[in-house]
Amino acid sequence: MPRRTVSVPHPNRDPTPSNFGGKDPLNSNGDPHTGAPEEKVELRKKVTLLRGISIIIGTIIGAGIFISPKGILKNSGSVGMSLVVWFACGILSLFGALSYAELGTCIKKSGGHYTYILEAFGPQVAFVRLWVDMIAIRPAGLAVIALAFGRYILEPIFMPCGVPEIAIKLATTIGITMVMYLNSMSVSWTARIQIFLTFSKLLAMAIIIVPGLYQLFKGETKNFENAFEVNTIDLTGLPLAFYSGMYAYAGWFYLNFVTEEVENPERTVPLAICISMVIVMICYTLTNVAYYTVMSAEELLASNAVAVTFAEKLMGNFSFAVPVFVALSCFGSMNGCLFAISRMFYVASREGQLPEVLSMIHIRRHTPLPAVIVLYPITLLILFLGDIYSLLNFMSFLRWLFIGVAVVGLIYLRYTRPDMPRPFKVPIFIPAVFSFTCFFMVFLSLYSDPINTGIGFAISLTGIPAYYIFIHFERKPKWFQKLSDSVNRSLQIILEVVPAEH
Repeated sequence: MPRRTVSVPHPNRDPTPSNFGGKDPLNSNGDPHTGAPEEKVELRKKVTLLRGISIIIGTIIGAGIFISPKGILKNSGSVGMSLVVWFACGILSLFGALSYAELGTCIKKSGGHYTYILEAFGPQVAFVRLWVDMIAIRPAGLAVIALAFGRYILEPIFMPCGVPEIAIKLATTIGITMVMYLNSMSVSWTARIQIFLTFSKLLAMAIIIVPGLYQLFKGETKNFENAFEVNTIDLTGLPLAFYSGMYAYAGWFYLNFVTEEVENPERTVPLAICISMVIVMICYTLTNVAYYTVMSAEELLASNAVAVTFAEKLMGNFSFAVPVFVALSCFGSMNGCLFAISRMFYVASREGQLPEVLSMIHIRRHTPLPAVIVLYPITLLILFLGDIYSLLNFMSFLRWLFIGVAVVGLIYLRYTRPDMPRPFKVPIFIPAVFSFTCFFMVFLSLYSDPINTGIGFAISLTGIPAYYIFIHFERKPKWFQKLSDSVNRSLQIILEVVPAEH
């Protein structure tokens, strides 16, 4: 679709027409006032291997493993079978991650699922994915993680009483605002804090794993006796156990949202993905072994916060620190999630599917400021007025549907564009097995909860008329075009952003 560009001159440039896209006549090498070379306004390659690993681990490990890793145990029926499911879900997620590693190295654009669906299946399918993300999945997902942060950051203050709902929502709002501000101000500081939060998560898991394994080696094995007792294994519940496990590992795809900012993506993306997935698989499996060493299956299922119960049994008063670690873990998930998602909106705007201002960059901070803050009002609205959990029930299966479509896109591109450079290539059975898993999970959602899944499908289908009204239909009324240009220009001036220089 043809774009109408509204440019606002750089504050250091003489705002004459000749300078809007060209060189300064006073000094062709840079700023006319200082003679210094002018910095290029663009998103810089600041994501190193360590930062890439911290983005992936930091977004995968949220509050779930500390609070309620019991969906798998409940549906698998035995301790041994639940450990098998944890490990198997890790392997399946690794298959998905390896497929995305290939996509990330042959399509070197940011944007993750959206970009891969756009490349393989065109703008209509990509826009439906974008629409669903924008109006429901991302704001609701961010609000849920932020609510967990708000609850656990206040828990040590209100112990042993419950935390009032209004206090949780206020703390949640502060948490969301902090993450938005951090991502708006500096890519480097966002990445540094993500590294710190990732190490704090791994430390929290080590505090659980080390004492748990120590008890195991001392001979505390009574909870592992008859771990694979056949009459307790529930085969009908196993698909639901896998569903819970795949959710626990979700987040391995976030580095692909920032591919353009990764140093040497051909090497860094596959390496970061593989290292992260191995670390998370080991941590998840050993954490569950530690839980089972100290707690019986019945105690684990009865607990409201498994890590707190574990700490009370083994460490006494130290258990007050667990909610703090959980809150830090949630903050890390919010930070990594927002860092990645903002790049999807940035790329979608660059492709002409969102307002132009969302693909602009702050002139001094070099952050995609409009794309970062666009979710802020929607998230707060859902937080205070919406039913977040219903929204997530409607939408959760759509995440797997579109990830499955993106991985099918990899197989499709192998046949339609065989000459495409592929620095990292996986055997074809890996994307085939993983896409089958995704579609199986969508089918499972339809089978187990047809009403919510049907509502989710209906909401996503509203993206089709939206595509034709806002994107495909080019002859828009003049008043609409004027209003659009005026809003774009005003936001550009207020936010101090300009189009990226390529």
